[in-house]
Amino acid sequence: MSIALNYSLADLSKLKIHFIGVGGAGMSGIARIMLAKGFSISGSDKNDSPMLTSLKALGAKIEIGHDAKNLGDADLVIISSAIGEKNPELMAAKNKGVPIAARAIALAWLMSDSTSVAVAGTHGKTTTTAMLTVALQSAGMDPSFAIGGTINTAGTNAHSGSGSIFVAEADESDGSFLAYKPTGAIITNIELDHVDHFANEDEVFVVFEQFVDSIKPNGFLVACGDDDGVHNLLKRIKRKDLKIHLYGKGEKNDFRIDKIHLAPTTSTASISSTGRKIGELKLAVAGEHNVLNALAAFASASALGVAEEKVVAGLGTFTGTKRRFELKGEVSGIKVIDDYGHHPTELIVTLKAAKNLAQAGRVLVIFQPHRYSRTAAFANQFSQALSLADFTYLLEVYAASEKPLPGISSLLIAKNMSTQQVKFEPSMLQVVSDVVAMAKSGDVIITLGAGDVSSLGEPILQALASR
Repeated sequence: MSIALNYSLADLSKLKIHFIGVGGAGMSGIARIMLAKGFSISGSDKNDSPMLTSLKALGAKIEIGHDAKNLGDADLVIISSAIGEKNPELMAAKNKGVPIAARAIALAWLMSDSTSVAVAGTHGKTTTTAMLTVALQSAGMDPSFAIGGTINTAGTNAHSGSGSIFVAEADESDGSFLAYKPTGAIITNIELDHVDHFANEDEVFVVFEQFVDSIKPNGFLVACGDDDGVHNLLKRIKRKDLKIHLYGKGEKNDFRIDKIHLAPTTSTASISSTGRKIGELKLAVAGEHNVLNALAAFASASALGVAEEKVVAGLGTFTGTKRRFELKGEVSGIKVIDDYGHHPTELIVTLKAAKNLAQAGRVLVIFQPHRYSRTAAFANQFSQALSLADFTYLLEVYAASEKPLPGISSLLIAKNMSTQQVKFEPSMLQVVSDVVAMAKSGDVIITLGAGDVSSLGEPILQALASR
């Protein structure tokens, strides 16, 4: 659908660029950066959102709903991966012969003139990208960045910086991250996910191997040496010019953390590099997975030549991103958390952090599985992961762009869990009522999933306040 054009930033500045599906996290970020550079931008999306309001304020011409007339006299069209072939604007662009490019290609154009770091991995990409960005900002740099989530302190998911560094989240879900060709890369971990695109684990390793091959000559790779998937990938890498830096808890890593202490809302650890003690890492976010994410950001900043003490200090200022263990509020001693986790591994680390936060209280989960294909592939693993919670309400599967699969529903997860620990409840209104009736002071309610389950936080808080 997209083309292999190679526009320079100077070329792009002369074009009228139209985004189809501009409201998504990745698309809106690219549009935001282009607007900051003075480019002529228009776009459309199915529904209005605060993201679109922000783009309008920056000068973009935004239309709600898809219509061929929205294309106008655009010279270039950028499309979201969620856009179908029969979208009227896309069809109009094809009929007019307007060049069409995928989101990843557009981001690659923006990164082309920078010292770029692409952050990849099955889990932890968004947080690690945000941590590296905040650390670089704290060190006095002004990096450009494009992230699949909003940084709490910045209030945005993208920025066109004055510095020479560009930090980007690199999503492997459809293989499009091969377009970026970064100076350096981070790989947090590798395991099977996105089963709508990858038939098996080997296909995942193939695309990550291609991603490593796409790093520029004499570039660097920062990867988690504790991860089995990373070790599998390292055996496949044939390049000799890459500087490879491993990080983790194990003694064989170049960058190590030990003396880890996980408090309910904070984390601390000691950092060392090839046996040399660097200092104490003090994070304002919870969970061992976030300590590892911070170590990945530290190793990458070191590879870029940034002063170690400034990076450590900068990581300490990071307060999280939207939808990553985000505290929505607290009423009568009951905390309400929202998290994007939608893979069994993500649920495990998130629920461990939630248990630590709750201490003597209970963890009450509202989980919305994301995609029928993922539910079918990981139903048993979801059941096991959710057993960490004290009680789980299961919403029906959020389809995303998929059509229903026969026999696949959230009941597949529920049937392998104790009836004392789970309830299948497809009604969001009823879920809010049920969880509010169950919750007591000291409990943590967590909404989990990559779909619209995130919309339940405010209604839950309102219902708690009025009970």
